[in-house]
Amino acid sequence: MDNRHTRRRFLTSNADNDDNISNFPEDLINPILERLPLEEAVRTSVLSKRWRYRWTNMRKLDFFYRFSKQFLNIGAFSCHGFIRVISQIMIKHKGPILTFLLYIPKEIVLDSFQEVDQWMLILSRNNVRRIAIVNSNQIYQIPYSVFSCLELRVLGLVNCSFKPPLEFKGFPNLEDIILTNVNFGVNVGGTVINLPQLKNLILYGCGNVNNFNIKAEKLQNLRVIGCPDANAMVLQLLHSEHLNAAHICRLSRSIKDFILVKRFSFTIDGYFLKILAAEKFPNSLPHVVQCLKELEFTSFSFGDLNQLQGSLCMLRNSPNLKGLRVTHMPMGPEADLELTSNYIESVDSLDETLFMLKTVEMTSVEGSRPELLFVKLLLDRSPHLERMIIRPSAKVDAEKRHSIAKNVLIFPRASTKAKVVFLDPQL
Repeated sequence: MDNRHTRRRFLTSNADNDDNISNFPEDLINPILERLPLEEAVRTSVLSKRWRYRWTNMRKLDFFYRFSKQFLNIGAFSCHGFIRVISQIMIKHKGPILTFLLYIPKEIVLDSFQEVDQWMLILSRNNVRRIAIVNSNQIYQIPYSVFSCLELRVLGLVNCSFKPPLEFKGFPNLEDIILTNVNFGVNVGGTVINLPQLKNLILYGCGNVNNFNIKAEKLQNLRVIGCPDANAMVLQLLHSEHLNAAHICRLSRSIKDFILVKRFSFTIDGYFLKILAAEKFPNSLPHVVQCLKELEFTSFSFGDLNQLQGSLCMLRNSPNLKGLRVTHMPMGPEADLELTSNYIESVDSLDETLFMLKTVEMTSVEGSRPELLFVKLLLDRSPHLERMIIRPSAKVDAEKRHSIAKNVLIFPRASTKAKVVFLDPQL
């Protein structure tokens, strides 16, 4: 039976069923409410006296995409209505709120976030553990009340400003941070934010990241994409003596689910690699990154000398690296293939042996000369390599794919166990 039909029958139950509803076991009521869309959970107040206002004790308040879509469907999508409904629910709520999910759509034009600040204040007094705010409006500056949510375990923000008060010492229980288009402003006095339980840190398109000065001794998963000024923070985290491993995390389609898929690696993009070269140490980092087991370069161009130097710098300084993945982006007219090819062929491009490297995956390969030379270099410097996967770009025709395979298969290999696998670009 359709779930919507089931809910409709449940919520429009007649008086004959009133006693049955009233006699629901206490430990089942909250799980039932938390599985209902919020607007339907509120409607359960009409079922019986015992159910009246039981929704006010719900530990999860979900004002995410579905909630906003309801406003659109009934043609009542206005700033006043949206704010008023959420405010009424927040004010009437009793007890702890463990999870708070909020989506502010672009159709809502807010002159200020005064009401949203009030909701954050209520959360700070209700032991909240998970906060997700996806803001499609103007930049929302996270209020100081959020920094007093010391029970917080998961924090996800989109299009916000993150500026803690000077006296803020950190979140003692925070384990997951997922931030997209978040600006960290100015860190006055270089205040260190202590995150002793942080395991997963994901940053997409964030600004002033170097002002996000954190101490995270249990960090396991690190992904930094589109953050060109994150070099100092990333290097500090990678060089932490307490860091046992760096992992890659992939965010699910919905930030509200906070699903992290561990790949045991560190992912950075071309922006960061260019910065490594600009820092005047393309041959070596300030410290060897002993913790790094797997590494991914994404949005990487073999036609950019700075990116290439940065990538080889990371390889040169990761003696325990076991897996490497390179996702190549299409090269534009500014690509200098001759310059990058000559650099790869130079004696000191990669003068370290990658003793621990066992797997390599090259994605979106176009068959350019620097790409092939990079593959040749890895095969020559990896005596224990077991598997190299090459996935050509979908734009490469069959003849070009055959040429790529032909060239790679004749390259000498330092490892007698190395197998080269060519995959269909559509897979």
